[in-house]
Amino acid sequence: MTATTPSSRGGRWLAALTDEAPALPGYPDSVRVVDGELDGAPARYIAVVPDPASDFPRARGGEVGLVEGWTLARAVRETMTADVDGPRRPIVAVIDVPSQAYGRTEEAFGIHQALAAAADAYAAARRAEHPVIGLIVGKAMSGAFLAHGYQANRLIALDDAAVEVHAMGKQAAARITQRTVEGVEALARTITPMAYDIRSFQRLGLLHRLLSVADADSPAGPDVAAVRDALTEACRDIGDSRDLGARLGEGRAASLAVRRRLRAQWQS
Repeated sequence: MTATTPSSRGGRWLAALTDEAPALPGYPDSVRVVDGELDGAPARYIAVVPDPASDFPRARGGEVGLVEGWTLARAVRETMTADVDGPRRPIVAVIDVPSQAYGRTEEAFGIHQALAAAADAYAAARRAEHPVIGLIVGKAMSGAFLAHGYQANRLIALDDAAVEVHAMGKQAAARITQRTVEGVEALARTITPMAYDIRSFQRLGLLHRLLSVADADSPAGPDVAAVRDALTEACRDIGDSRDLGARLGEGRAASLAVRRRLRAQWQS
């Protein structure tokens, strides 16, 4: 790895998908915003990356904290403002986030508001007919994933052992459930929503595509081309849809049944 190579998997995939285009100026080092192309048309790519020099120690490893939450919201809403009278650019959230930033400072200054602002911006962009695609290349954990990418029209993930999705880390889950980490892992083998691996997440019906790549850590050549093709296909599949209805497929029978019953009660 050279000195100029991004230190995180998310940063490397962002660079590869945008042909090493420079990040836009005016954003903090922890949020890279790059205007590139998708399917021959302009697109905006956004990734949260580690910033060892961050003023917030809890957000130095790629976590989504106060600065990151508000910056994500700004990057998305600036896209909406720029495109209000023209074609809506696709927004690709490149996702590799280990968690939200935990700390007294974050709690005191309202991290819940910062992350909510980011999630709301992505949802607003989706409703404004921007195709929003979440590309999970590493960890997609906890409130960080909710803020960065979960509101996407379509979610695509790499089929790789280091790609994980969950509401909390294993150590936190062990404390909450009063188990050991090994106990949490054993539980995950029998209860799909408790699992961390991406194939279990796929079984929940939330992924649009699960992609096999040769080397998820070093994107190049055919792998990058395959991901670009998947992003293009997802963008076309979104069409003019604005909601998340595509996630309610046959694999989510219980969710569909609950929604039917709630709708019936609401309309009665």
